[in-house]
Amino acid sequence: MLGAMETQYQRGKIQQESLHYEHQKHSGALPIVGINTFVDPATEAEDWEPPEIEMRRASVEEKQDQISRLRDFHARHADAAPAALARLKQVATEGGNIFEALMDTVRVASLGQITHALYAVGGEYRRNL
Repeated sequence: MLGAMETQYQRGKIQQESLHYEHQKHSGALPIVGINTFVDPATEAEDWEPPEIEMRRASVEEKQDQISRLRDFHARHADAAPAALARLKQVATEGGNIFEALMDTVRVASLGQITHALYAVGGEYRRNL
């Protein structure tokens, strides 16, 4: 064992096996689904085209209905929403259980109100590039 350690036999063997595995992976000799093996629909039929997806847009009436329901929701909870949003901000600032506070807040505040409240406390996420 001492001789094997001195000649770094184990390390060399591990590197050889790793290189062998990588070569098999790149050549396709060792198929790994999603890594080097894919099903190409174009190879199944030459005239294959992706299925058409129908885009659905809300009508003007649907948009106005949603806006009026949101305004009604805001009016019904005008007295309770500020306190719930303030509590949410406080919990977020103090690092508390924000999920519990959210569950209480969604009963009286809209998604937009909650988003603005959390944005005021935490700012905007920016990914490092």
